[in-house]
Amino acid sequence: MSSRRIWLTGASSGIGAALAQHLLDSGHRLALSARTVGPLQELAKRFPEQVLVAPGDLSDAAQVKAIGERIAQLWGALDTVILNAGTCEYVEVQAFEAGMIERVVRANLFSASYCIEAALPLLRLGNAPHLVGVGSSVTFFALPRAEAYGASKAGLRYLLEALRIDLAGEGIDVTLVSPGFVDTPLTQKNDFPMPMRWPVDKAARHIARELDRRPFEIAFPGPFIAGLQLLAHLPKRLQVAIGKRLARTTKDRA
Repeated sequence: MSSRRIWLTGASSGIGAALAQHLLDSGHRLALSARTVGPLQELAKRFPEQVLVAPGDLSDAAQVKAIGERIAQLWGALDTVILNAGTCEYVEVQAFEAGMIERVVRANLFSASYCIEAALPLLRLGNAPHLVGVGSSVTFFALPRAEAYGASKAGLRYLLEALRIDLAGEGIDVTLVSPGFVDTPLTQKNDFPMPMRWPVDKAARHIARELDRRPFEIAFPGPFIAGLQLLAHLPKRLQVAIGKRLARTTKDRA
């Protein structure tokens, strides 16, 4: 694939940082966004002709608008947008906090919406435009304590799948990335088993390779996704029974 102008969010760590490295090694030009500036500046030093450092808090619509305006001023257009920024918090139902739902939805869904608003005018001027959003495999099957994270990623799934239809007439392709467990600083905080967890570099290489095909969805690892999809087709009572087995007990939380 020829060099493309790519805006990648959440580029300071995890999948975003690894994906940035692969895309830069492939010769693409990247506008990198994250709240943590240091890792972005390090990449800019290593790839001075390819990197545009565009930091900011993507949950702030004004900051996102300013980032879009800066990209427009310097590059004029975008060919690909990869919305990877996000966070995760787990619900403790005994002390349910609506504020947590709001925080996670703002970080994972509202921030993506602000970026889409800023990016679409630039994609319309780009070459074979491609909008990509990183969701989660949690949207295939409800998991305990994932109410906030799962709701935000389910919202992102619907947003992108509807946009795929509405943008098809403009020639803008839309891809949803649905990873399973990936070894990142975020998942390293998890206190539960993470089956079939992939190293972050393997996940980034897989995403970068699959993006060339412009599929509707990139979901991995295959056996894990297939298992979740199978569980999702079971009767609801059985799904709840399985979910209860996965949930932590009061003793586990102590």
